[in-house]
Amino acid sequence: MSPVTLVGGIAIALLALLVLLFFVVSPPAPRVARDRRLAPGVEHVSPLSRVTQKTTAVIESAVSRRTSRLFGAQRLELAGIRTEPSGFVVLVASAACVLALLGVLIGFANGTSLVWAILLALLAPVGAKLVVSSRTSRRRSRFGDQVDDTVQLMAGSLRAGHGLSRTVGAVASEAESPTSEELARVVNEVRLGRSLAESLSVTARRMQSDDFEWVAQAVAINQETGGNLAEVLDQVGKTIRDRNEIRRQVRALSAEGRLSAIVLIALPIVVFLFLIIVQPAYFNAFFTTPLGVVALILAVVLLIVGSIWTALAVRVRF
Repeated sequence: MSPVTLVGGIAIALLALLVLLFFVVSPPAPRVARDRRLAPGVEHVSPLSRVTQKTTAVIESAVSRRTSRLFGAQRLELAGIRTEPSGFVVLVASAACVLALLGVLIGFANGTSLVWAILLALLAPVGAKLVVSSRTSRRRSRFGDQVDDTVQLMAGSLRAGHGLSRTVGAVASEAESPTSEELARVVNEVRLGRSLAESLSVTARRMQSDDFEWVAQAVAINQETGGNLAEVLDQVGKTIRDRNEIRRQVRALSAEGRLSAIVLIALPIVVFLFLIIVQPAYFNAFFTTPLGVVALILAVVLLIVGSIWTALAVRVRF
């Protein structure tokens, strides 16, 4: 270890200790609250907030011209992320900068700072995309699990004498998330003039739920021909319960294959990162020679292909 690195580490540690003593051990004297120091009706905006607002406005004006957006409002809404697309892009960019700085620090010893900075910076948008996709899948899965209870609530409310629109509104207020959010969206669309059956069908396609599509079809048929919708929903609910039971059995039988796929995909990545941290010089040939770079790229491509192949092999279509 060089003396410069040692001195720099000691200086950073002393600075951190000073900050800890100044802000935690010896906090400043209490001051008058900010809202008491401002005139009534005056909203104080800090310089950091103004810079953030301008940044998000510039990003929003730049990405709004594109027809396809990586993190659009609809995708974030499906994932349950209550953030504006421009703000989410700012968060991803900030994470990319932090990861790039970490890559510079990792590769500083062996001269591969630029390579590590680029690789780790690319992890930010890829990780954000994976997070959005994962949250969307979990949200749709929860919605599918709640369809049975939703149908029972609708049938019970219809038997109590409520109208169909009022029934959907009552279920939206009593159901759990994400069903409550999606049915509230249906209620708002109906108030704006959209037919109830069409709005329910659009919700089923948004959430990719075949079970809820049956509910939408039952409502559409009932609006055209009439009949006892409560009894129809009871039969639909019974069919959905049987399908959910079979679906849970299939997931239990395929759990071992999914776990094996996760282990096989994560094992080379974990071993690579572990060796990079413990023995950085072990992989110098992969970054300093043309053959090593080609081998590393080929390994990444094969890992991606193998991951897709394994994911398709353990996925059971139902």
